[in-house]
Amino acid sequence: NILREVIESSCGLPVLGVIPQLPKDPFPERHLGLVPPQEHRKVPEAVRIAAEVIDNHIDLDALMAIARTAPGLEHKPPPAVASAGPKRVRIGVFRDEAFQFFYPENLEALEREGAELIFCSPLGDRGFPPLDAVYIGGGFPETFAEQLAGNIDFRRAVASAAGKGLPIYAECAGAVYLGRSLQYGDGTYPMAGVLPVTFGFQKKPQGHGYTMMEVTGPNPFFEVGETFRGHEFHYTRVLEIEEQAVSFAYRVKRGYGVDGERDGICRDNTLATYCHIHALGVRSWAKGLVRAAISYNQIKDPT
Repeated sequence: NILREVIESSCGLPVLGVIPQLPKDPFPERHLGLVPPQEHRKVPEAVRIAAEVIDNHIDLDALMAIARTAPGLEHKPPPAVASAGPKRVRIGVFRDEAFQFFYPENLEALEREGAELIFCSPLGDRGFPPLDAVYIGGGFPETFAEQLAGNIDFRRAVASAAGKGLPIYAECAGAVYLGRSLQYGDGTYPMAGVLPVTFGFQKKPQGHGYTMMEVTGPNPFFEVGETFRGHEFHYTRVLEIEEQAVSFAYRVKRGYGVDGERDGICRDNTLATYCHIHALGVRSWAKGLVRAAISYNQIKDPT
């Protein structure tokens, strides 16, 4: 009541409701925040409880009435889909319970550049169809380490494709999956082995916040000299790396990356980074990935 009176008298704003403390939190959490709905099988019940609380304690009619007074938004439609050449390139997106962090705008940007997205699961698939590039986003490889390690056929397919020059762009969890192994708890789990890197899961965040990267080394997707912003939030860190077998594409101007100074581990046509980017803020990203896919397509199938 005190807060309601202060807000209404001092701010001149109506208080439309007060959400009480719940006796039990229906939304489970873990180290990176809420357990994602892909893993949380009690989502319908949790949403029902939340809806009931809102319905009982918020004046929804007043809320909707205020919302309807908002002016319209100016919207510029995205540009028409670009042509990717005589053939539309196929970009594989590794997405399942282990890899689920993708900005929808990133996927839309790839499609606008002319890519066809092929969704694959490192957890359940035994291999993947012919692809011209791969995009692996963030997620929870540590939670599914045993299952990822157990899918030997898929790991071998990824390593074989990378060895043949398939362009691969991987962020955070995707980078971990491309490594040699992941140490989590008391176990060490083999990963795809594309990169000669051992990752380890730690008890505290190893990188958390906004980042700024300067592209300083050759890589499949960005021009040297480019600078872009992103963010990172990871509990894993690099424990071992064969530096003579890889190169680094980024200099860290803000954030932590791999070691506080470098990020963007490169080998052949693979780039793995702790930095998450948003395609509307890094407009060269989708163009670069599709461009690499086109080049790979033309090499493997000149017709």
